[in-house]
Amino acid sequence: MAIDFGSKRVGIASTDETGQFALPRATFPNDDTLLEKVLEFKESDKAEKVIIGESKNLDGRPNPIQEEIAKFKSLLEERGVEVKYHPEIYTSVEARHIQGGSDMTDASAAALILKSFLESVYNK
Repeated sequence: MAIDFGSKRVGIASTDETGQFALPRATFPNDDTLLEKVLEFKESDKAEKVIIGESKNLDGRPNPIQEEIAKFKSLLEERGVEVKYHPEIYTSVEARHIQGGSDMTDASAAALILKSFLESVYNK
């Protein structure tokens, strides 16, 4: 599964049974219930690991949200979850273009992160 972590909302995506397609699945508010919701989703989806978007500027420096992403990644790891970073650049912008600003925009951004990760794995 993949996470597009935002300060207000967090998008979730997962793969199909073959692990070849990235599907937008859910958007959760970034609040005190987020960790448990993500863990519940991971469990119900039987996801083996979590891919979380690594937010950097074009010059390679971390965006301000990256510190919060790193904290959330650590919380997941403390709960025994395997978490890997995958670069994300403009995924939210691209998702807004595709979705037109719907409730699933953040989940679509997570699907773009997951699609990119899957392509990097399968194209090696």
